[in-house]
This record gives sequence, C-alpha cells and structure tokens, in this order.
Amino acid sequence: MKFSREKSAGYLTNWAARLFAKAIDRRLKELGLSSGQLPVFFALGDGGALSQKALTEIAAIEQPTMAATLSRMERDGLVARAPNPDDGRSALYSLTPKAMEKIPGVREAIAAVNAAALNGLGEKDAQAYLAMLRGVTANLEKELGE
Repeated sequence: MKFSREKSAGYLTNWAARLFAKAIDRRLKELGLSSGQLPVFFALGDGGALSQKALTEIAAIEQPTMAATLSRMERDGLVARAPNPDDGRSALYSLTPKAMEKIPGVREAIAAVNAAALNGLGEKDAQAYLAMLRGVTANLEKELGE
C-alpha cells in the first residue's frame, strides 16, 4: 500500500500547521515571544484573569504544557499570578502591562501570517477554507468526544 502525502488531509493539515508556527515564530521572535504563548495571549488579551485550569481548557493543551508555558511567561514578566479569591488552592493569571504592550505587535504578526497563507485565494475561497477547517475541527472533536 502506497501512501500519498498530497492526498492525506491529516498530513497536509499537520504540514500547514507546522509552517504556520514557523512563520509566526519568525515574526514573534522580534517581540521576544513564541507561538506557544499565543493561547495565553488569546485567552487573556482582553485584560481578564483566569486559572491555569481554565487556560488549559481554553487552549486545549495538556496541563503540564500550560504549567511550563505560564512558568516561563511569569519568569519573563509577561504574566502575573494572584491568589484566586474564589478558590484558595488556585491562582489567577493575567497579562502584565509589559505583555499588554505587545498585543498590537502580536495582532500584526498574526494578521501578516494569515494574509500570506491565504494570499491568492480570494475572499470567497478564504472564507470557504475557514468554514471547512471549522467543520473538520468539529468532526474531529466529535470523534474524540471533546
């Protein structure tokens, strides 16, 4: 049985994701950030505060990965940790003023990489592509029971 990468939705999606991460990392490096920190920026960019558990659920990543990300971001002065007034066993994380200053650059980097990726598709095709990705994601979440 011969496998064809060009006909594999999983392979092509994974390859595209790796290229997206590489391209966004290149742009975020100028800000002292990496793509692994983006889920935290997306979740806390409105100025709110969330627990590590909530961040893990929102980002759909494993708890140890989120713990390591938050630890590095705290070390770098990008997130602040405060006691959770509703649960003394947990903490709430928020972006620091230093991180909030980086948000326009993060938005610019994301927009530039998305524009480069969708270049030449046209608005209708780009919207159709995004709709298909949402459908594929929903199908896989259903398959996994998530």
